[in-house]
Amino acid sequence: MTYARALIKLSGEALMGEKPYGIDPEIVQSIAEDISKVVSKGIQIAIVVGGGNIFRGLKGSAAGMDRATADYVGMLATVMNAITLQDGLERAGIQTRVQSAIDMQQIAEPYIRRKAIRHLEKGRVVVFGGGCGNPFFTTDTTAALRAAEINAEVVLKATKVDGVYDRDPKRFTDATKYKHLTFQEVLSKEIGVMDSTAIALCKDNKIPIVVFDIFQPGNISKALAGEAIGSRISNAI
Repeated sequence: MTYARALIKLSGEALMGEKPYGIDPEIVQSIAEDISKVVSKGIQIAIVVGGGNIFRGLKGSAAGMDRATADYVGMLATVMNAITLQDGLERAGIQTRVQSAIDMQQIAEPYIRRKAIRHLEKGRVVVFGGGCGNPFFTTDTTAALRAAEINAEVVLKATKVDGVYDRDPKRFTDATKYKHLTFQEVLSKEIGVMDSTAIALCKDNKIPIVVFDIFQPGNISKALAGEAIGSRISNAI
């Protein structure tokens, strides 16, 4: 494998599959099985999960909620997803710990950087919930932040599409897929793969990002092996 420690950014929308909202247990189990295969090879995996399948802070704010309040509700949604993912991973035979940036000791450990790294060294998957604990930051930014903190070698952004396109491939049949982009290109062209804060964090810490389709079995393993799947974002081509 090319990478020994990776952080997977898993969107909340990925967990709902074809459902209009909520969680599809079959999708969760399928993702868990894929992750278990790479963990069994000795790869250390951490996960940041979003909450958009349950509640999205920006939409709540647009509907009239106070932005900070809406973001806190969204953070709570990510913890629900994290616990669900933990259940799926443990049913797949992988020891898993959930760490939350918002204190809720009955169901999750508090986020402690050194403890998270120790879990990874022991072969456990660590799922980070609660965002970064502060409003006005996305889970994309949380993923970049946690990746830097735990010294991850790559961020795997697991999505519903097979990479980054110049326009929405579901709406435009002539959309062009980028195989490789630099961080500066993403920032200057305002390509909406991740928010600008997340891109800047990965750029400054020299952490490449691989964007790929999570619903293709084996893609996580292929991305970790350095195979040319999806789209790669890094400091240089």
